[in-house]
Amino acid sequence: MTILLIPFILSKSILGPTARQGDTWMTKTLRYILVGTGGWGATWCDRFLPRLAEMNKAVPVAAVDKDPRALENARTHLGLAAEKCYTDMDRAFADNRADFAIVVVPPDHHEEVVDAALAHDLDILSEKPIADTMEASIRILDKVRSAGKKMAVNMTHRFDQDKQTLETRIKSGDYGRLNYLIYRFTHNCRKYGEMGGFRHDMPDPLLIDAAVHHFEVLRSLSGGDGQTIYAVTWNPPWGEYAGDTTGLVTLQMTNGVRCFYEGAEANASSLNGWAQDYIRAECENGTLELNQRELRLWRGGAWEKPLAQDLRLLERKVWMGAWVAEMFCDWLLGGEPPPTRVEDNIQCSALVFAAIESARTGRPVDVQEFLQKGRALPT
Repeated sequence: MTILLIPFILSKSILGPTARQGDTWMTKTLRYILVGTGGWGATWCDRFLPRLAEMNKAVPVAAVDKDPRALENARTHLGLAAEKCYTDMDRAFADNRADFAIVVVPPDHHEEVVDAALAHDLDILSEKPIADTMEASIRILDKVRSAGKKMAVNMTHRFDQDKQTLETRIKSGDYGRLNYLIYRFTHNCRKYGEMGGFRHDMPDPLLIDAAVHHFEVLRSLSGGDGQTIYAVTWNPPWGEYAGDTTGLVTLQMTNGVRCFYEGAEANASSLNGWAQDYIRAECENGTLELNQRELRLWRGGAWEKPLAQDLRLLERKVWMGAWVAEMFCDWLLGGEPPPTRVEDNIQCSALVFAAIESARTGRPVDVQEFLQKGRALPT
């Protein structure tokens, strides 16, 4: 099989933590407070944040978690002293000067952490989604804007190696115009606790916790925002969840690209589970197929068996949350805004909550109209 190499174009925001003063690029080390060090917060401590210190982009000054045992992650991986690890969030913010806060708590607690951060004049890097409801997401957006602060959302999977390679291929123009996208996420986490306890208790775990990533990937691949969405969701009898774990979604983007999404968290097998996505991009002059981190280009005539070419994935030092954290720091230091700043990511929230609205009403939802209605409501 033929291996094709493609360049990875680096933007200024990726190259380093720089803030411009006159004609000189100055370097500054930022300070942050991490709220949430257990569960996914442990991954932030272990995989995402140490590189910021290695690059002199940002260092921790405090960490917060209600479970004192979870704070061991901050001590072990971030080198924080015991006295800088708190179970009281308000005290952590009051005792420590910082430039930004990192929010890694369940979505229904995002707003209270954002409020605390803004009260102490901090910028914010938050886990997805912005909040657990459309109303709370809009409130957070309005609060951040009113305070004149910066906020970005960590969309880990959009910035994974395989999805970034696929996006680069689609947008290269080498395969003509994009027609439609197929996305499959099928996982076997049916038993209580296998997706983390709080996810099993959520009202809409598939859409709020999983599809939020996948819808953001569809936005980035298609180059458009959501226009019309129709969703059918349910939970099979064997899924130990409070809400719907399975869904089929049809979506049309504002630029006319169609998307079809299959999501399931309680299947019999993890055919395309977390980070093992199946995405097919049907382009004018080629089919791009991503399956379990392998990317292929398919081409063939009317009655010919299609031929495949393996496409090598892009290379860079870090991906996912570590890369998002770097881009966020560069933004605070005068660089370009990251693609997931809250003003843009509100479109991802609109997709998620419009899909929930569609599933509950059994009708298609105009995503942009849904978003504008939410903005018009008192916050």
